Amino acid sequence: MHPSQVVVLGFATAIVVGTALLMLPMSKRGPGGAELVDALFTATSAVCVTGLTTVDTATYWTPFGQVVIMLLIQLGGLGIMIFASLIGLVLARKLTVRSRINTASEAKATGWGDVRGLVRGIVRITLGIEAVVFILLWLRFAFGYGYDPGRGAWNAGFLAVSSFNNAGFALYSDNLMGFVADPYICLPIAAAIILGGLGFPVIMQLRKEFRRPLHWTMNTKLVLWGTLVLLVGGTVYLTVIEWSNPKTLGGLDPAARILAGFFQSVQTRTAGFNSIDIGAMHDASWFGMDILMFIGAGPAGTAGGIKVTTFAVLFFIMLTELRGEGAVNIFGKRLSRAVHRQAITVVLIAVAAVVVGTSALLLITDSTLDRVLFEAVSAFGTVGLSTGITTQLPAAAKLVLIMLMFLGRLGPLTLGTAIALRERRVLYELPKERPAIG
Repeated sequence: MHPSQVVVLGFATAIVVGTALLMLPMSKRGPGGAELVDALFTATSAVCVTGLTTVDTATYWTPFGQVVIMLLIQLGGLGIMIFASLIGLVLARKLTVRSRINTASEAKATGWGDVRGLVRGIVRITLGIEAVVFILLWLRFAFGYGYDPGRGAWNAGFLAVSSFNNAGFALYSDNLMGFVADPYICLPIAAAIILGGLGFPVIMQLRKEFRRPLHWTMNTKLVLWGTLVLLVGGTVYLTVIEWSNPKTLGGLDPAARILAGFFQSVQTRTAGFNSIDIGAMHDASWFGMDILMFIGAGPAGTAGGIKVTTFAVLFFIMLTELRGEGAVNIFGKRLSRAVHRQAITVVLIAVAAVVVGTSALLLITDSTLDRVLFEAVSAFGTVGLSTGITTQLPAAAKLVLIMLMFLGRLGPLTLGTAIALRERRVLYELPKERPAIG
């Protein structure tokens, strides 16, 4: 099987197993087990690190069910092939050639010679960042809110895993709205989300060559600059628009408004927590968040969307055309023409997925276009933010969102490659002709 096919099959298998576990009576509070659609939706959302939910995570699932969700989040964030390689290293202390190829494909590695070191590095980064966030949140819960050690540790651990993996699941019925003005809760979570959204290749290079920016790859530079611009732009945009909205930021003091605006901008990096009521935001805020969620964060990490690098590549292609130049140059390097085609393919497939999904939801539900579009983009971008209509959707609409989450997590290009049985090599070239553009 092609490595991309293995990745798709691995994610699908994890979702099936997660669905079965969540349907067990011990996973749901009250009599009986969870409904198939709700269990499938939650498992897909967890494995695809989205955060959209059709039921209240805090009150619907038992501690066992919540543990299953947390494990699915960790599995989906690490990556199925990376997790499988980790198991192989622990049990057999070696990896087959096929395992190395599959893991390198999922991690977007340039080679597969040192996959052992790659897997170990990814696991160390994940557990290290989650441990730091866990300690910070645990201390805050204990000394700031009087949680007993067990409850504080459980809430801190769940949020640490959910935040670094950009999942957006929380153990509170109002998500994180109760901590909207608390920087000791919001900032560690936001930092974990940003780091998880950078992608493992970027984090690993920064860890080795943080003080040598001249050695950074084009991918690292694009992700860092794109993340900075989108975070700052999103913070300013949302804070300004919602500043006087009494249902969101208007009732907070100025410092808390800026914190909430920044925190919500971070969530559009495909995390999905909310410290304010998303359903009460202005339509203009929803539209701006649609754009940010569609772009997403860095590749080969825990984030979704078309990725910052894809958006940046298209921006520089446009800039090159406007300047009338022949080659696309970024940070002193020439961009491969194959990347042009890949970026355009990813964006067009992503747009098609969102358009088809939105159209289907409009036909199935009675919700307005702005809310349906927000939900579709949130699902495809594996964000998890919602205007509040997800829990009210019929089963058919939930299935549409499930497919969008699955496609968004794997990436249009990965899924498209997995569907193709083999690559076609064309041994001839047709004559060139140029149609009118624009």
